[in-house]
Amino acid sequence: MEISLAAVRAPVTMRAMLSHIVIFWTIPIKRAAPDELVAGANRLLKNIPGLLHFHAGKMSPSQRSVVEKSYQVALNLAFRDKAAEQMYQNHPGHTEFVEKYVKPLVERVVVYDFE
Repeated sequence: MEISLAAVRAPVTMRAMLSHIVIFWTIPIKRAAPDELVAGANRLLKNIPGLLHFHAGKMSPSQRSVVEKSYQVALNLAFRDKAAEQMYQNHPGHTEFVEKYVKPLVERVVVYDFE
């Protein structure tokens, strides 16, 4: 019996979920800042309990005019609910990430939370 690859790779819609998108503009004179920020997120954030999804990465270049290209790094996180996201915000790993990476490397942050 053959299994369709489309069925295996079909997107999953999560019903009860809070998405937490964080966009970072790094300090321009700190050329290594984007790589350091992504590495720090992977080291300190991705194993925090309560995360359903974690992705940290640098901006992907695009020729499309509708694609925002002014930022350098983004986080795409998903939680079961707002309570889980609040626990993440108070976790020592998140606090350490903000102190060691965000404050010294970032000049602007924008957060998008949606359910």
